[in-house]
Amino acid sequence: MRAQTVNKMPSEVEEIKKRKMEEMVNGTGAGGNGWPEAPVVVTDSSFQEFVSKYPKVVVDCWAPWCGPCRMLSPTIDALAKDLRGKVAFAKLNTDDNFNVAGKFKIMSIPTLLFFKNGQLVDKMVGAAPRAIVEQNMNKALA
Repeated sequence: MRAQTVNKMPSEVEEIKKRKMEEMVNGTGAGGNGWPEAPVVVTDSSFQEFVSKYPKVVVDCWAPWCGPCRMLSPTIDALAKDLRGKVAFAKLNTDDNFNVAGKFKIMSIPTLLFFKNGQLVDKMVGAAPRAIVEQNMNKALA
């Protein structure tokens, strides 16, 4: 009897591991309902699909050499985690994605684009403290 229990346990553990891995890959784990818990990197080719997938989206337009962009990044990361299931966050490197940057007339970075139901509703230019980012985001996405 004991041998059966020991032999059965690894199989159950492997099944749980497999299910958890699928949840992580598909973003369907408990608590987020498939929403990302960190900003998702988007490109010219994946941008429209991402902003259309969620009812409220904030896109951080940035570049690696931009100091203010690097200053804003931890705020965006924290908001993505704190607002999981309510607002989806993305990061767009404007140096590598000219089409989206041109379409939305990104002339200065960092620029935050606020989308509601797939449509641009507002934008915010420049680095700012979390309270200001949240204020602008809440106003745009209300």
